[in-house]
Amino acid sequence: MPDDTSSEHYTERLRSRSDVWWKRLLNVQAPYRWNLRRLEPGFTLDVGCGIGRNLAHLDGHGIGVDHNPSAVAEARRRGATAFTTDEFDRESHARPFDSMLLAHLIEHMSHADAVGVVTKYLPLVMLGGKVIFICPQEAGYRSDSTHIEFVDFDAIGRVCRETGLTIEKQYSFPLPRVAGKLFRYNEFVVLARKSSG
Repeated sequence: MPDDTSSEHYTERLRSRSDVWWKRLLNVQAPYRWNLRRLEPGFTLDVGCGIGRNLAHLDGHGIGVDHNPSAVAEARRRGATAFTTDEFDRESHARPFDSMLLAHLIEHMSHADAVGVVTKYLPLVMLGGKVIFICPQEAGYRSDSTHIEFVDFDAIGRVCRETGLTIEKQYSFPLPRVAGKLFRYNEFVVLARKSSG
């Protein structure tokens, strides 16, 4: 049966990949944690938070939302504040978010759906706030059967233009762009700003 990002099986896959002993021993998340924190996201809405890896990087300065109930339950078990999309939609959000994070999310959907997700949550981000996109490069894209569209700087740029975001910076991390064809964990990072209401 094909994998589905809303399934319990997908949550188990995320859990087992992150809990491998050598990843904990080598602290492989340290550079990615540093990279996210250096963008100074402030109070962040993590859309597609999964099991809460990036919420942990934010040290409690964020709220996650995900369509997978078992992933949300796992994020909560790990100490994060996370909601299913239905729960989140019922919540009142008096405080605007400084940033919105879409990490390893929009490659799981069509371009139109990516624009729809950004459009839905962007009103919750303060004017001048940041929108951070992180997407896998070629090797990472090939590693997951639930990926639907390859998303590079150009594709992220189209999402930004169609949602009124202004790109401030973009870069390849942790290695130069050429490494993304072979190194599974190389990422496209784009920092954009909400410049209008």
